[in-house]
Amino acid sequence: METWRLLDTNARTAAENMALDEVLLELKAQGDIPQTLRFLQFSKPSVLVGHHQSVEEEIRLDYCQQKGIEINRRLTGGGALYWGQSELGWEIYISKKDPRIPSKIEDLYRKMGEASANGLRRLGLKAHFRPRNDVEVGGRKISGTGGTELSGAILFQGTVLVDFDVDEMLRALRIPTEKLQDKEIDSVKERVTCLKWELGRTPSLKSIKEALVKGFQDSFGVRFVTEPITPEEESRLKEKLSYFSSPEYIFKVREAPARRKTLSSILKAPGGLIRISLALDSKTQVINQIFITGDFFAYPKRAIFDLESFLKNSKATPTNIERTIHDFFSETKPNIPGIQEKHLILAIQEALQKADLLPLGFREIETHRLFPVLKPFKEVKKPEVLLLPYCAKEVDCVYRYQRGCEACGRCSIGDAMEMARSFGMDALTIQSYEDLEATLHQIKRSGASGFIGSCCEPFYGKHRLDFERIGLPGILVDVEQSTCYDLNREKEAHLGTFENQTHLNLPLLRRVLEFSHG
Repeated sequence: METWRLLDTNARTAAENMALDEVLLELKAQGDIPQTLRFLQFSKPSVLVGHHQSVEEEIRLDYCQQKGIEINRRLTGGGALYWGQSELGWEIYISKKDPRIPSKIEDLYRKMGEASANGLRRLGLKAHFRPRNDVEVGGRKISGTGGTELSGAILFQGTVLVDFDVDEMLRALRIPTEKLQDKEIDSVKERVTCLKWELGRTPSLKSIKEALVKGFQDSFGVRFVTEPITPEEESRLKEKLSYFSSPEYIFKVREAPARRKTLSSILKAPGGLIRISLALDSKTQVINQIFITGDFFAYPKRAIFDLESFLKNSKATPTNIERTIHDFFSETKPNIPGIQEKHLILAIQEALQKADLLPLGFREIETHRLFPVLKPFKEVKKPEVLLLPYCAKEVDCVYRYQRGCEACGRCSIGDAMEMARSFGMDALTIQSYEDLEATLHQIKRSGASGFIGSCCEPFYGKHRLDFERIGLPGILVDVEQSTCYDLNREKEAHLGTFENQTHLNLPLLRRVLEFSHG
């Protein structure tokens, strides 16, 4: 039986691990080392961006520097990763001409993913490869994979999450969670798992490595022989280490303006609220990452996670989004009561539409606070009316529970009304949901083309279908401060008796008025 080298380099710094990746790949390309399986760990928590990514776009730099989290860049592509000290990495260095290496990249991912899953099953896990490049247990990711090549040699690598700190990952990486509430963050956590959670204990590193070795042995039909790192490998590592530790290497990809855009949307469907949070590469128009959350039900539960995998790294064109979601439903036939293909397509397209606002002076964080009514933002032109919530008035104001405003300057309502007049718009305060519906019907009957309004995101999510039923196009701007929904006092607000003050986002409101009247 053919023998391959098993190389265990133990815990090292991020720079050492990345430099050693290049050393081994170069030596393999030169034919100077045998086919090799390497195990690696990190001596400190680390974040690694993909080879072509910008550090500033992918990680929260200030947080990582404050917490002593090491930052570095992989040779391989793909997204940013967080590595805790307990996580285990594996790497295969192999000739591209080896007959066991598939010619198609999709088949290579499957070959390596299944080998890794085969090893994890020996630990008692029901692990399986999940296209495009993950290993999952019960629908949750436990390992990601990726690779690169150099002069006929392949480096293919994967991670195994052992005792994973999801909260630290969310703080360290700029994954698209800017608008997610606690329950949605919990939903993000449901997308990953680790050995400790699945087994109820943390297996020894020795047992994990032995299981993975057996998985790769079976998949490739070889036997592994443990050998140490060679003097030449150590020598080359020392030569490269200063470069892989340098800002020149770590920060070598910089984009101006930044390519990675974080976009979001919410859509109320019969089956519940759909919330989309995605990261878009604005240059290639590719979805880097996407989270689909909400209060709907999906059977099997993993269906939504699988759909996210289908959409990841796909072109963000309307045609491709429609085709990808249609193909997913046709192939997997998920049961998502009250949620159809069209709802998911629309929710994703509405998130992507917000990218159109960025060249027009809107900041990313501002687009998260804007919601379309009936039409895309750019089609709401010269709206005649500005609608404002009574809850933005001071609690003890004589106009709190009646229309009108003295513009006394003690709250933001007066400033908003003055702003509306400067654009030739009428400004009205809304006292209850029934008042809102009656007012919208009245505005529509008057022949108005649209409106601008201010409300909280939960109100929009709950009443979106009502807005669409009334049929008047508009743009809604999220309010500041705690809302009735945050305080579980939605019923009082519905009746117009909510006794707490919110605040209008006046700078964003002005930007929207300028945009819609431009």
